[in-house]
Amino acid sequence: MVSQVSTEEVVDERPCSIQSSLDILGDRWTILIMRDAFRGVRRFDDFRRDLHIARPVLTERLKRLVEAGVLERRQYCERPPRFEYRLTPMGAALSPTLVALMRWGDDWLSADDGPPTVLVHEACGEPLDQVFVCWHCDQTFTHFHIASRPGDHYTEPHTTTGTP
Repeated sequence: MVSQVSTEEVVDERPCSIQSSLDILGDRWTILIMRDAFRGVRRFDDFRRDLHIARPVLTERLKRLVEAGVLERRQYCERPPRFEYRLTPMGAALSPTLVALMRWGDDWLSADDGPPTVLVHEACGEPLDQVFVCWHCDQTFTHFHIASRPGDHYTEPHTTTGTP
């Protein structure tokens, strides 16, 4: 007898922070909105103009980012009522993630003439590096030296074997 393979997507039920993050940030427009927010863009029309994004798409993405707590909507004008979008502490914490995506693109996808944007330390103007640091050991390291283990609150998924 030949077994049939289901074409349905298999969903991993274990908790995963990457999946939870992608549920909020996992599309092109959302990442580009966040890039612009870090560049200081705050107003709807400025996002729209910079990204050349359709109004309904921008509206939906901004609404989702506000609901998730990544951006906050603040009124800056009463008559007519106008709002801007600002990074929350949760949103600001995404900076290393966006920098990592940018670095990956610079290293693997940019033209031979170098990256389109260089991040520098504002105080001295020198280019920045992004590294892993163990504050306990006070050492930097690479991805080759990272291991993972279940978090403190992780519990194995319960399975039933069919026996009482």
